[in-house]
Amino acid sequence: MHLKVPAGLDRKEAEVYSRLHPERLPQHIAIIMDGNGRWARRRHLPRIAGHRAGVAAVRSVVETAARIHIPSLTLYAFSEENWKRRPRTEVSFLMSLLQRYLKAEVPTLNKNNIRLEYIGRQHELSSDVQDRMAWAREATGHNTGMTLTLALNYSARTEIVDAFNSLLAMAQQNGGVAHLEVDEEAIARHLYTRHLPDPDLVIRTSGEMRLSNFLLWQLAYAEIYVTPTLWPDFRGLHLLEALAEYQKRERRYGGLVEDHGNGIPSRQGKH
Repeated sequence: MHLKVPAGLDRKEAEVYSRLHPERLPQHIAIIMDGNGRWARRRHLPRIAGHRAGVAAVRSVVETAARIHIPSLTLYAFSEENWKRRPRTEVSFLMSLLQRYLKAEVPTLNKNNIRLEYIGRQHELSSDVQDRMAWAREATGHNTGMTLTLALNYSARTEIVDAFNSLLAMAQQNGGVAHLEVDEEAIARHLYTRHLPDPDLVIRTSGEMRLSNFLLWQLAYAEIYVTPTLWPDFRGLHLLEALAEYQKRERRYGGLVEDHGNGIPSRQGKH
């Protein structure tokens, strides 16, 4: 049985969507938004023009994901490495762009019943950026649809370090390190993403074949989809095409796949 096409999709989007299976839509999609600089360079524009153009891609993808009822969407917006290695003027522009985006998009997020969250070392950002982030989170906190998570000043390795430090701090408050027991579930409870399921699908734009220090723990079993499309050109249609490709794959989790006669594989292990 195919999905009923939701309102808001254009003809091409509806055509791709109609071929999807509702029981195989991912619960969580993560996207590495890459290619803003190349997009600008090809047009002989400054890098900031690419970042500005990327906002339209964010809007299109977020709205499409919400319309098709994807529960969780995480966007890699600003890495810890960006903070340290990009020119100060570019970083300043990105922070200003983030503040303008949050202010402008809250009505759209509310219209689409989207709740906004963040992961990353937010405390290292400037106070005015933190204030705007907190305002947008509170303004969308009542929504019950898709959770949109922006990874800001984020590093997967730093996240794991922070998780272990959190585990140690908890142990010191509860009898000391000698009583500390560490397993996968304990670590997962101390990650930034503890309120989210692990991503089923990670999308990377611009054709690069790497994870760039993004959700390294959480992406252990995710399907990877890479497109040559640069982020400013990526739209809801491209997201739906990624979902169509995702649904062609068998997710084995290190185990075997059984076909119950409906073409839907079931998990037989997760190792």
